[in-house]
Amino acid sequence: MKPHRFGDIAAFVAVVKAGSLTAAATSLGLTRSAVGKSIMRLETQLGVRLLNRTTRRLSLTDEGEVVYERWRQIMEELEDVDAAIALRHSKPTGTLKLVTPPSFGQRHMLPVLNAYLEQWPELRAELWFTDRFVDLVEEGFDVAICIGEPKHDSLFLTRTVAWQQFIVCASPGYLAKRGSPQAPSDLANHDTIMYLSAGQPRAWFLQAYDKPHVYDGPGRLNIDSSEVVRESALAGFGLAHIANYVVCDDLRTGSLVEVLHAYRPPPDPIRLVYPSKKHLALRTRAFVDLLVQRWQAGAPWELGHKSGS
Repeated sequence: MKPHRFGDIAAFVAVVKAGSLTAAATSLGLTRSAVGKSIMRLETQLGVRLLNRTTRRLSLTDEGEVVYERWRQIMEELEDVDAAIALRHSKPTGTLKLVTPPSFGQRHMLPVLNAYLEQWPELRAELWFTDRFVDLVEEGFDVAICIGEPKHDSLFLTRTVAWQQFIVCASPGYLAKRGSPQAPSDLANHDTIMYLSAGQPRAWFLQAYDKPHVYDGPGRLNIDSSEVVRESALAGFGLAHIANYVVCDDLRTGSLVEVLHAYRPPPDPIRLVYPSKKHLALRTRAFVDLLVQRWQAGAPWELGHKSGS
């Protein structure tokens, strides 16, 4: 690679992100002419046109789309290295504001947050529990734990750190009395414990031979807390449809037994959502790095050991 090519690549990525040569030149502290020459050198070296230029706007060619995605990733990885080195020589400050679904946060975020505060004694933290949609910027949160498929938003980054698997389970006592359902259609003949979300029972989505099966009740017992759904299942009230991160220890000890295993739905990603890297506070980066490090071999409920161990 020629010595100047790295700078040319940085200029190209900046142009695409900014949408113009002038804006990119300002962000890089260069002249518009210097940025334009960087683009021309890259096109000459590659033998293809990377940008379509008109008097009003710039757009990527097909070849430009390909190289932009690769070069953007490289530049972001280099920024991560710079930030990691800076973190070693800087101390995060302020208060980390974290928002998480209630049961997940209680069971699996508290151990991580405890380690985080032990590592950075100068920091404070606020932990908010809610299932509702949260506007991170508007409400001033640093990080959110979100479960489910991400919604594209260029203002935020998402990082999948684990997976949620919904299962159907019941106590051994209940199954001894009522038997185990063998197919989703058997649920109509069982007592079920339904989770209430926004006042409505949350349907059970099962997968039957590549075809979804939806069970929407009625439930024998309807509850607006996943922790109480778990307690009710343990007490023998009926079948529950619940996330594995809530009942992992109960399944391990045999206090609850999974049924309809063959009809499990696809798992859902559990993601960290936080502002774009350009504006990422050190306290946020420190938390993200710690969580990823602790769960790099798998989340607690995926590894078969107790949360926080």
